[in-house]
Amino acid sequence: MKYVIGVVRIFVGVLFIISGFIKLNDPVGFSFKLEEYFSPGVLNMPFFEPHALTISLIVVIFEVLLGVFLILGILRKFTLRSLLLMIVFFTFLTFYSAYFNKVTDCGCFGDAIKLTPWESFSKDVVLLVLILLLFYGKEYITPLFRPFITKVLVAISIVGCIGYAYYVLNHLPVIDFRPYEIGKNIEEGMGIPEDAPKPVYEYSWKFKVNGEEQVIVTNGDYPTVNGEFIGVETEEIQKGYEPPVHDFTIEQEGEDFAASLLQEPKLVMVIAYDLRKANTEVFSEVKEVTDKAMENGYKVIGMSASGPEQTQVLKQEFNLGFEFYFTDQTTLKTIVRSNPGVLVLEKGTIKQKVHYNDLEYLTFE
Repeated sequence: MKYVIGVVRIFVGVLFIISGFIKLNDPVGFSFKLEEYFSPGVLNMPFFEPHALTISLIVVIFEVLLGVFLILGILRKFTLRSLLLMIVFFTFLTFYSAYFNKVTDCGCFGDAIKLTPWESFSKDVVLLVLILLLFYGKEYITPLFRPFITKVLVAISIVGCIGYAYYVLNHLPVIDFRPYEIGKNIEEGMGIPEDAPKPVYEYSWKFKVNGEEQVIVTNGDYPTVNGEFIGVETEEIQKGYEPPVHDFTIEQEGEDFAASLLQEPKLVMVIAYDLRKANTEVFSEVKEVTDKAMENGYKVIGMSASGPEQTQVLKQEFNLGFEFYFTDQTTLKTIVRSNPGVLVLEKGTIKQKVHYNDLEYLTFE
C-alpha cells in the first residue's frame, strides 16, 4: 500500500502542477473561461464576473501549490482536504456543463489540451477516486526532505508563481497554445483538409401511419413509409473537423474584408476587443507606433467588437490615422491577451504580436 500511495501521490501532485502551470501561463484566458461559467446561461453568478481575473489568479496559484505540497508531503491534512474540496467542486461543475451542454471546453488545461465536457468530467472522477485513495493511505504521506530544504522549495514555488503571473499579465503568455501564435498563417488556419472528418447526423422522421405517430431514425435518407409526413428532428451525433481558426471576420458595414486584408504584404492590426474595458491611455503610444508603421508602407487597421460610436470617439480623441473594423469579441480575445494589443502580419502570417506594454519592441522594415 505504501508504494501505491507513493505513486498516486506523485501522479496527482504532478497533474495539479501541470494543470495549474498551463493556466498560470495564461490567467487572462482562464478568467474568460470563468466569466463563461459565471454567466446567466450557466451558473448565473454575474456578480463574480468583474472579479474573474482575481479569482483566476488565486485558483491557479493555489492549484500549483497544492501539487507542490502533496509531492513534498507537508501540511498533509490541509492539502488533502483542499484537494478534495477542489475536485468535488470541479467534478460537479464539469458534470453540470456536460449534462446541460453549457460550456463546450472546461479550460482545465487552458488552450494546450482541449477536452470535451464528458472527457473533463471523466478526468475529474478519476482524480476524485485517486484523492480518496490518498485519504485512505494518508499515513504513508510523509515529508520528502528536511524542514529547511522544504521551506526553501515552498518559498521558491510561491515566489515563482507570483513572479510568473506578474510577467504574463503585463506582457503575453510565454507559451502560446492558440492558433494565432507568431509564425502561424491565419488563412491556412481556416482551411479544411479534403479528407477531414465530416459531421454525422441522425434524423428522426415522424409519420402518421394508420392514425398513429411513428418515428423512423436514419442517417439521412428519406425513409419509404406509407403514411403522412409530420416532421423531422436532426441531431448531430458526431462532430466533424473544426479548423483551428473559425469565426474570423474583419467586417465594415456588413461586408467581410478578411480575405483581401490577409493578402496584404504589410499589415498592422490594432486589437481592442472591448473599448469599455481597454486601457485607452496607451492609445497615445499606439498613435506613434501606427504612424511610424504607415510611414514605412504598412496598412493599419483597428479591430474591435465595440460599436462605431465608441471607435469613432477613440479615433477622434487620439487622432488615429486608421479605420476600425468589427470582429467577434471571442475571436479577438483569442488572438491576443491584451486590450489593446498589436499584431504585424505578412500576407496573413503573424510576424509580431505584443502587449500594449511592449509597443516599443515593434519593428517595421
